[in-house]
Amino acid sequence: MATEKTEKATPRRRQEAREKGQVAKSNDIAPALIVIGVFALLGIFGVQLLNVLIGIFHRDLTEYVHWAVTGSSVRRLMSEMLWEMAKILLPIFGLVLLLAIGANLLQIGVLFTAHPLKMDPKRLNPVEGFKRIFSMRALVEFAKSLLKFIVIAAAVGWVIWSEREQLLLLARWPLGDTLRYVGVMVLKMGLTAGALLLVLAVLDYLYQRYDYEKKLRMSKQEVKDELKRTEGDPLIRSRIRERQRSLAMRRMMQEVPKADVVITNPTHYAVALKYEMATMPAPQVVAKGRGYVALRIREIAEAHQVVIVENPPLARTLYANTEVGDWIPPELFQAVAEVLAYVYQVTGKTL
Repeated sequence: MATEKTEKATPRRRQEAREKGQVAKSNDIAPALIVIGVFALLGIFGVQLLNVLIGIFHRDLTEYVHWAVTGSSVRRLMSEMLWEMAKILLPIFGLVLLLAIGANLLQIGVLFTAHPLKMDPKRLNPVEGFKRIFSMRALVEFAKSLLKFIVIAAAVGWVIWSEREQLLLLARWPLGDTLRYVGVMVLKMGLTAGALLLVLAVLDYLYQRYDYEKKLRMSKQEVKDELKRTEGDPLIRSRIRERQRSLAMRRMMQEVPKADVVITNPTHYAVALKYEMATMPAPQVVAKGRGYVALRIREIAEAHQVVIVENPPLARTLYANTEVGDWIPPELFQAVAEVLAYVYQVTGKTL
C-alpha cells in the first residue's frame, strides 16, 4: 500500500530530521567512556593525586593550625586550598568533558540546533505525559537501567570473589599495604564495570540506529511528493542546470581534438567541424563557442594540432545557425567544402 513506510529515507528527509535534533545516539556511551577514563586516570596518576591530597592534610595539621585567624590569613588559606584541590579535580573534570564531547562527536558529528528547546504543547498535555511514562520506550529504559545495575553489581562481585583469599588476610597486613590493595581492587572494579557498560552502550547504539532508521522510513507516496518538491525548488533546478552545462561543456571540449578544422572569427567565435565521408552525410559541428569558450577551443585545437582557419563570416553563420551535434545546413555546403579542401591540402588527408 502507498501508506506503508517501506522506503529508505531520502537525503533530504535525513537532513530535516538532523536539523530538528533527531539523530541516532546512545546516551550510555559517554558515561561508559567516562567511567573507564576516570578509573584509568586514577590508575596512572593516582599516586601523584594521593600525594597532593596528603600534602594538603599535612599542611592542615602542621602549618595552618598555627596561623593567626585574620582576614588575610583566611584568604591565603582558601586560595592555597583551592589551588591544591584544583590540581586534583581539574585533570578529572577535563577528561570527563573531553570524553563526553568525543562520545557525541563519534555518534552524530558536529550538530548545533535549538529545535528541541522550542515549546511543544504536547509536552504540557497530561494525557501525553501519562502515555510517555507507561510507553514501551519507558519500559525499555527501565530495563536498561536495571541491566546496568546488574552489570555493576556483577563486576563488583566478580572482583571481590576473585580476591576472596587475599581479603581474608588483610587484617594481618600493614595499614599502608591494605590501603594500596583496596585501591587496586577499586580500580579493577571500576574498569571492569566500565568495560561491561561500554559493551551494553554499543549494543544500545546499534538498537538506537535501527530504531532511528525505522522511524525515518517513508511511504512510496512521500518519496514521490518529496521528489516533486525537490525538482520544483528553483535553487535545486539552477544547480542541476549548472551541472548539466558543465558536463556538456566538458564533453564538447573532449571532441575538439577529433575535429578536422576549427573555423574562427578569429577570436570572438570558434566552431569545430568533423567530417568522415564514409559514415557522415555532411560535416558535423562537434564544438562551438564564443568569448572565453572560443578561446579554449582554439587552445585545445592548437595543442592537438587541429587546423585553425580564420573565416569570420562563416564562423558567425555556423555559430548562429547550428548546435553541437548538428550537420551543417545545405546552404553552407559550398563554403565548408572549400575550407575542408584547404585543410586536406595542408594536412595531406584524403576523403
